[in-house]
Amino acid sequence: PEGCITGFIGANGAGKTTTLRTILDLIHKDSGDVRIFGLDMSTDARAIKDRIGVVLDDGGFYDELSLSEMKRIIAPAYSRWSDEDFQRWLAQFRLDPHQKIATLSRGMRMKFALALAMSHGAELLIMDEPTSGLDPKIRRQLLRTLSTFMENGGKGVFFSTHITSDLDKIADFLVMIDDGQIIFQEDKDTLLDSHR
Repeated sequence: PEGCITGFIGANGAGKTTTLRTILDLIHKDSGDVRIFGLDMSTDARAIKDRIGVVLDDGGFYDELSLSEMKRIIAPAYSRWSDEDFQRWLAQFRLDPHQKIATLSRGMRMKFALALAMSHGAELLIMDEPTSGLDPKIRRQLLRTLSTFMENGGKGVFFSTHITSDLDKIADFLVMIDDGQIIFQEDKDTLLDSHR
């Protein structure tokens, strides 16, 4: 829902990444519909993708390019791209636009992906394991950034993770998946009140 940070949880192999890639139309779905903003991904993919920011676990970047070169490839895909926002995020994350992607640490790659995802007026961030493998300091910074993103209103975040301490700090709503099936969808506080 709008105004909500939703944690998508489940054990490794439960289907989180497959579900996210299916939602984003990156892999073929066997059945059903994917609807975001009331639009159908099978017929309105371009309009939907213009309004979402995506941070995937593998990044999907060309290692031989610099950050600014990669940005020049990605920016034209969005109708509301903001170079000003992009430069502001790079400065906040202390990223050098001339640095080659191949030289970035995992944490720096995640920050770069997040800078790209938040530089085109995205209304929804979809993130696959954004804090996995990051040191605690960078994880805290990433979670603070998501809180800042949400402050503007009219936004949402849907992210998969298996780090429950991150969810405790930031999530409003939880969806648990196991073997490709949703086990529960519930407000985090209600869940914490009724379970240990």
